Amino acid sequence: MSLPPSDSQSCPDDGVAPSTSAGPQDIIAALLTQNEAQRELIATLTARIAELERQLGLNSGNSSKPPSSDGLKKQPSRTRSLRETSGKTTGGQKGHPGKTLCCTDQPDTIINHFAKTCGGCGGALDQTQADGFAARQVFDLPEPQPMVVTEHRAHACLCRRCGEPTRAAFPSDVTAPVQYGPRIGAFVLYLLHYQLLPEKRLAALMADLFGVSMATATIARISQQAATRLQSFADIVRDAVAKAPVKHLDETGFRIGGKTQWLHIACTSLLTFYRVSAKRGSLLANLTGIAVHDHWKPYYTLTGVTHALCNAHHLRELQALIEIEKED
Repeated sequence: MSLPPSDSQSCPDDGVAPSTSAGPQDIIAALLTQNEAQRELIATLTARIAELERQLGLNSGNSSKPPSSDGLKKQPSRTRSLRETSGKTTGGQKGHPGKTLCCTDQPDTIINHFAKTCGGCGGALDQTQADGFAARQVFDLPEPQPMVVTEHRAHACLCRRCGEPTRAAFPSDVTAPVQYGPRIGAFVLYLLHYQLLPEKRLAALMADLFGVSMATATIARISQQAATRLQSFADIVRDAVAKAPVKHLDETGFRIGGKTQWLHIACTSLLTFYRVSAKRGSLLANLTGIAVHDHWKPYYTLTGVTHALCNAHHLRELQALIEIEKED
């Protein structure tokens, strides 16, 4: 049996080096101990490398990560549907009502065109010689109009009986010497909160399309005033969702004023309640019924509900097994 390498050639990973003065049995035992320690270390490092590689391979298509986390490395799989193929052809199915632009029986404007010369002999023609017509319709937006300014005048009247002056009241929604009307406010809220236009781009759109010079601070104030008016409605939606037999819960991070905030959602098939919180674990209170979620651990701290897991997230995780672990 050949002797093991000297101390200068042995692996010092575990700090155990066989002594050259020891007997062969002692050297073999020391080497076996060293090999076992190295095997454990290799297994630990291999598992750690596999986990790191798995984390690098996760995206919004095979995990619960949001699409925004994909960054510039968006893969085609991000938009791949996890649904089974139905065997039907793409596009509208037979019997599905179409959305083709159709003529209307009551056009807003009619423009008549009359031929000026005969196509046969070249003689002059006028509209008194018309004998039928063919019609084509053009659907378009109206021309931009200047902003309409309405002045409200609250007149003071003197009583002929006592001489006391009494001024008429302004409408309840006319509260300032100069202000924007409800149509502009509604348009701003729609573009800001539904179409998600940034405030600066929204201000540019209002100026370009309607000639309305609106500061971003004004847009923010319109939004805050609407939030105040709708607070009671939001409370009603929150309570209705909380008491619904089945509701779905989720959350995602986004930036507000340069700081990370969390947008929480609780919804049913008819209602959706949005809530912003500085903490991801700030969950909706007073829930009953069934709560469907992506098995994020804090959801299990909810009491008084039956937990159901979201199959869309299960399908993404199964997709990760196919893509990363190479499972069948």
